[in-house]
Amino acid sequence: MDIFGNIENPFITVGGNYNDVIGPNFGLLVILNNVLRLIFLVAGIFALFQLIFAGFGFMNAGGEPKKIGEAWGKIWQTLLGLVIIVGSFVLAAIIGALFFGNPMAILQPTIYGVN
Repeated sequence: MDIFGNIENPFITVGGNYNDVIGPNFGLLVILNNVLRLIFLVAGIFALFQLIFAGFGFMNAGGEPKKIGEAWGKIWQTLLGLVIIVGSFVLAAIIGALFFGNPMAILQPTIYGVN
């Protein structure tokens, strides 16, 4: 009796073959794609916390122009960072659509295995 059950390979499609899905560069592309997603996720969470802390700084400024200016500076820098992150996704989608005919070609590359 198996305690944990069977472990299925997540890379084999239904009715597919392992070599149809896995290519020689598959591992590297998946790792890079996951690292980029992690970086963008961490950047988004960091931006959220920066906005929250800047908002608290703005509320606790007590009318002092220097503290208000610092809080607004932090808010604008955070928003600029978010615009750069979103802009990189949009740029990758535009380049993918123009050169490959698929907006997700760069963001989610299709990997063909060796037959």
